[in-house]
Amino acid sequence: MTSSGLYVTRLLTPKTGSTEAECEDAAHVVPSPAFDELVTSPLAVGMSDGATESVLAKDWAHMLARSAAQNAWENEEIFGDGPSFESFTQTTVSCWEPWLETYTAARTAQGNPLKWYEQTKLAAGASATLLMLRMDPISGGNWRWRCAALGDSCLFHIRDGKVLRSFPVENADEFGVTPNLFNSLNRDSSLIAARTLFTEGSCEAGDRLLLMTDALAHWFLSAADHARVLGELSDFAGPHDGPRFSDWLRGLRAEGALHNDDVAVVRIDVEGQ
Repeated sequence: MTSSGLYVTRLLTPKTGSTEAECEDAAHVVPSPAFDELVTSPLAVGMSDGATESVLAKDWAHMLARSAAQNAWENEEIFGDGPSFESFTQTTVSCWEPWLETYTAARTAQGNPLKWYEQTKLAAGASATLLMLRMDPISGGNWRWRCAALGDSCLFHIRDGKVLRSFPVENADEFGVTPNLFNSLNRDSSLIAARTLFTEGSCEAGDRLLLMTDALAHWFLSAADHARVLGELSDFAGPHDGPRFSDWLRGLRAEGALHNDDVAVVRIDVEGQ
């Protein structure tokens, strides 16, 4: 009987001029395997890109990505515009105000209370994109993947050095300045579900899934030669490659090929046994 597993790599790099603590992109994987650990059971990923114009976007992006990964791993019925997805959105939004109360109290206790302009922005909530993925082993050593997307963080399904699927954005010129966003105060779960796109596919041994936030996804889709840029991305296979990955991104930004923005990447390789 043919069997297979997954190797997972997560890379996160702030924009040039920012620190890791200031990075507004987030990616969480459940369970959280080491990069060299073969995963043979269901796996879920949550990715989020915080909107810089909203206050505390970094914190909301991490909360959203973590909740997405955990909920997708616990409930595979989440991948649809039905009650399971709406329940996930309601649960996640309900966590924001208690977290904000704790954060505000801590700032005050540290002698650094929220500034007036922060309080003004908080009334509008924090916003971020959402990309959610679940992978399940199926017959023949293949894997079924299901994905939900709100905004312009993207999933790419790669086979034999070619892009089989690009979701939710298919062409570089589709990226805009105002993608759909998930707001921390939005309790209209049916509206969020209606704006979220859902899709699925299957992977075989040798396939790769790449999840990227918008800046790197735009660079990838803009490339004339996908085989070449896939080769460049393939050089980074684990957290030990983080410094080289950051240097590579800085080089692309210096050349004007990549917008100076935070970058999150999750790479999933399907290995046969």
